[in-house]
Amino acid sequence: MTVLRVATFNLLHGMALDDGTAGPERLAEALAELDADIVALQEVDRHQERSGGADQAAVAAGAMGTDQWRFLAAVHGVPAPVSGWLPSPGIPERHVYGPAQNGEGGPAYGIALLSRLPVLRWRARRFPAAPLSLPLRVQGRPGLTRVPDEPRSVLAAVVQGPNGPLTVLAAHLSFVPGWNVSQLARIGRSSADLPQPQLLLGDFNLPGRIPQAVVGRRERGAQNGQARRHRVRWRSLARVPTYPSYRPRVQFDHVFGHGLGPDAVRRTETVRLGVSDHCALVVELRV
Repeated sequence: MTVLRVATFNLLHGMALDDGTAGPERLAEALAELDADIVALQEVDRHQERSGGADQAAVAAGAMGTDQWRFLAAVHGVPAPVSGWLPSPGIPERHVYGPAQNGEGGPAYGIALLSRLPVLRWRARRFPAAPLSLPLRVQGRPGLTRVPDEPRSVLAAVVQGPNGPLTVLAAHLSFVPGWNVSQLARIGRSSADLPQPQLLLGDFNLPGRIPQAVVGRRERGAQNGQARRHRVRWRSLARVPTYPSYRPRVQFDHVFGHGLGPDAVRRTETVRLGVSDHCALVVELRV
């Protein structure tokens, strides 16, 4: 029996909380320490001045020792002076980068999925931003700052597991209540055609047991002769606080599974790394 170590980590563009810097060296150290076979990353920079111009997905992949990775841009542009983004004109909204696009493109920000297992195929989906902003705590700024939502996305990889294909999905959902619930439910419907078993990793911006209530419930039966749409029903594989990293009290970061045996989880842990205000969430699985 093989043990597969999977992790999700909102890396806060690789920023260290002790000094506010975001160099590629500390990010590489964090991913090497994590030592996972599959990693979903959120708040990933690509060619941004604030993080030393690094392609952070490529840096993370190098630390893991893999060339099986993709970065999905949620935004092409640079951070605005207070909050939000100043978009770059003329670039397609959804763009996926990998090793073949090394050095291409301007500054971007989004999510990444990395695997030490061979990837058979990739798939990406994007959700529009909610048309409103919310007052939130922003790292490095006192009090609350009104922050506009940003486009969200999910990146899927069908990997060659020890016993056949395995689907892994990485997501970073909206912080706007209701929008994130809708996005999570839509992921469940859109991934029904992908191979099982499945893993869903990411920062859902939904605390505690709320995501399980969304993805675990059964949909109501068909009405007026209309067929019920098939939807994946995941179960939570780890229930542990992940945020803030210096004193975790809330779980925003989740690992869900579908099609796994009841005893698949070998161990769960949170790891406080040298960067980010989130802990990484790690689940070891028997597969």
